[in-house]
Amino acid sequence: MLDTHQLNVFLIASETLNFTQAARLLHMSQPSVSQHIQSLEQSFGQPLFVRSGRHMELTDAGRTLVPLARDMVERSVSIEETMKSLEGEVHGQLAVGCSTTPGKFILPQLLASFHRHYPLVRVACTVMNQPQAFDLLCDGEVNVALVSEPYMTNPNIETRPFAKDPVLLIVPLNHPWAQREEIEPEELLSAQFIIREDGSGTETAVREALATVNIGVDDLNVLLILGSSEAIALSVKEGIGVGFVSQIVYSKLVAGQVAPVKVRGLDISREIHVAAQTRKATTLAQKAFWSFISGEAAQRQLSEEISLMETA
Repeated sequence: MLDTHQLNVFLIASETLNFTQAARLLHMSQPSVSQHIQSLEQSFGQPLFVRSGRHMELTDAGRTLVPLARDMVERSVSIEETMKSLEGEVHGQLAVGCSTTPGKFILPQLLASFHRHYPLVRVACTVMNQPQAFDLLCDGEVNVALVSEPYMTNPNIETRPFAKDPVLLIVPLNHPWAQREEIEPEELLSAQFIIREDGSGTETAVREALATVNIGVDDLNVLLILGSSEAIALSVKEGIGVGFVSQIVYSKLVAGQVAPVKVRGLDISREIHVAAQTRKATTLAQKAFWSFISGEAAQRQLSEEISLMETA
């Protein structure tokens, strides 16, 4: 009978391709890791790794085993958590992937509230850009992802609208636009812009909105491309240029230190979605988080948070 502990050792070794590093991550000795791998190889009657000096890689059999082993380990975890829950508590681990702005300004409050409801669930959150978060979700590396646009092309992913985050044009306080109630779209072509990289939630929302007034991002005079909305906000504050940032970033970071400017006919907002796998076995911790984040309490908390930001 297969040993799920041995399969988990194999999975960590397959990720690191280094038995010493795998042993360190598993809090085991390197000889013990080697013994578990050898035991699996003997059980299957074929090698799982090819070793050449210090270099190591998976064999075809090893690559075939990876998704099967991951599925069995996940099911084992689910069984253990289910049995523990019979004691009346939800246990387990939860991995959440999140794009940058939701990850830094929305998720911390939600996770704190979730922890108060389910104190025995251990949550690990990874903040990255939204394509990376979605890829990790598809690969099963995270259980739930918060991203700023839905991905409906993958039939194994379920998404639900979660919240709307307005996107503002901000300019330095001494900029000519700072004293105006509204500018015309074509005036955008005369400014020096600081923008987000392709694929970010803010960049996608801005690109789609500008298209409605017949302006492309490529038409703008782009001075800098930065990897975070916070960096854009601080650059605008220093007078380097103008840029589009999330309402949340503006309110949390530079309110009163830059000027938001309205553009006639331009209404930009990012739709933040919560996404989860549908084809993998779902643990009780995942079910609890999905239910919590989709529920009225979380929605109400988020609405109150964004309302406070808008009036800041």
